[in-house]
Amino acid sequence: MSKTYPWLTMALLLALAVVPAASGQAPATADEAELQVLLDTLRANRKAMVAVNLKLDDEQAARFWPLYDRYQKEISAIGDRILALIEEYEAQFHDLTDEKALQLTRDYLDAEAKRLEVKRTYLDEFARVLPGRTVARFYQIENKMDAVVRYDLAATIPVVEPAK
Repeated sequence: MSKTYPWLTMALLLALAVVPAASGQAPATADEAELQVLLDTLRANRKAMVAVNLKLDDEQAARFWPLYDRYQKEISAIGDRILALIEEYEAQFHDLTDEKALQLTRDYLDAEAKRLEVKRTYLDEFARVLPGRTVARFYQIENKMDAVVRYDLAATIPVVEPAK
């Protein structure tokens, strides 16, 4: 078993509490402030988990991290949009109309398409600064952490009730 497995496991466990990034606006309540602190901490830990698992040399790191920061900024903006959709859905869950359900679904699929577009765009950029195997490893690490986040969200977001 790989020496990085325990680190990745720890990252995945840590990511269980992750939700998509909150907006950059100042929090309105204490709960929102706590959420923002949690999200900032988890984002930093996510970056640390990538660093531990990629083991870049100094030259690779100098080229990779600025690119990674740009990538994360774009991915986080999409996460902000998904978080807003989740909040909107939860606020209207009990009185959700067919039209609103379809609109939220369309908006979610648009955000997911944008997330995939960003990942595809950055693939070539990451490949210009890192070897192919390292790029593949990076995407695997990201995908594993994302899968845990999605699992956690799936467990907490209520499913639309059938029409009565």
